[in-house]
Amino acid sequence: MKDESQLKISKSVFFIPILYVFGIWFIYWVEIYFNFNFNKYGVLPRDLMGLRGVVLSHFIHSDANHLFSNSVPLFVLLLSIFYFYKDIAYKVLIFGGILSGFLTWVIARESYHIGASGIVYLLFSFVFFSGIIRKHYRLVALSLIIIFLYGSMIWYVLPIKDGMSWEGHASGFMIGLLFAIFYRNKGIIKEEHQFEETAFDLLFDENGEYAPPKIEEELGEEIK
Repeated sequence: MKDESQLKISKSVFFIPILYVFGIWFIYWVEIYFNFNFNKYGVLPRDLMGLRGVVLSHFIHSDANHLFSNSVPLFVLLLSIFYFYKDIAYKVLIFGGILSGFLTWVIARESYHIGASGIVYLLFSFVFFSGIIRKHYRLVALSLIIIFLYGSMIWYVLPIKDGMSWEGHASGFMIGLLFAIFYRNKGIIKEEHQFEETAFDLLFDENGEYAPPKIEEELGEEIK
């Protein structure tokens, strides 16, 4: 029974990461095979039609290199959030994705902004800052691993490379930080251990000084 439960948990953790990565590759294959161009469905800032990109842009990529560079960190980060934050993982992914897309629509340059990079930066920021805020040893370790593997990503929230949507990166990063603060009491929380008082503890007073009970006095009071 226990093995079946663990298998069920394992499948649920892997389902969304695999589905998301498969989905973005499938959409790219449709573009190539049928000679479509979905770039116009990306975020187009401050344009009413461009609002559809708030949802759709996360599934569209310009080329195979762009797609591959997002796929690996996306899978790892999705796996992390659905394992450690399963109670709020969908909220972070869905609402965080919409908010980061909308913030991109508000602040970005007038161009089509596409790619799952906003989601990657959203999850990267959320996982990293959540581990630090919660001070949970497993989450802190995860944060250190994330920063070690993808630490160089932080530079791409700045306009240091032409043709790259740093606004989308920055939007995802900021929303991830806000969600880490907002959901700081959700998911895995460091538990404070409570210890029961034992006979050994009775030998010391509240200041930690040795103070064994005076048995003779207690016996004398009972005799009286």
